Amino acid sequence: MESRTGTAPAAAPAAAPATAPTVGFDLDMTLIDSRPGIHAVYMALAAETGVTIDADLAVSRLGPPLQQEIAEWFPAERVDAMVERYRALYPTYAIESSLPLPGARDAIQAVREAGGRTLVVTAKNEPHAKLHLSYLGIDPDAVVGGLWAEGKAEALRAHGATVYVGDHLGDIRGAEAAGALSVAVATGPYTPEGLRAAGADVVLTDLTDFRPWWEAYVKDLRG
Repeated sequence: MESRTGTAPAAAPAAAPATAPTVGFDLDMTLIDSRPGIHAVYMALAAETGVTIDADLAVSRLGPPLQQEIAEWFPAERVDAMVERYRALYPTYAIESSLPLPGARDAIQAVREAGGRTLVVTAKNEPHAKLHLSYLGIDPDAVVGGLWAEGKAEALRAHGATVYVGDHLGDIRGAEAAGALSVAVATGPYTPEGLRAAGADVVLTDLTDFRPWWEAYVKDLRG
């Protein structure tokens, strides 16, 4: 159609790409390797209390809430006090010795570059999760702590996350409960085959594989 001046109207500017989905990430063994620091905390707690704690075993099964692990080593009437003491020791022993896992920072950046938002949803208490992320220079848009397995769905839904990335079977359950795509990384206690068998929608070796998968996923959504 012509304009009133008899010339074709200027083409409308191209629409901006649709905003990418919000992506949630687990923390321990998904974004960071916190095993050295957590091992040190358990050793310090054992030295203080005189209770034998197999720290190697404890760090091999990260994921569930701290109370569950503490209950393996202390009687029920001491669990709450030992959780409190563990958390008091944590900043001294665990923050500086924990490392980002390969691809962690780039995964956050990839989501941001596509116009998406990121959040970390973890069973770890929120202040310690934020300490880790700040120290390592990993900067999600939001951090929610104290949630495990299906409980993570609460935060994923509240933030509108439609993808959740984790290393544990509990993370797969959390994604399913939220109606989110479950992306599993084999950097935790489970093999790729175990993650697939548990129902993960996507399985990556580690977060260095996240960017190519994510870019293809977003392109398909916008296609």
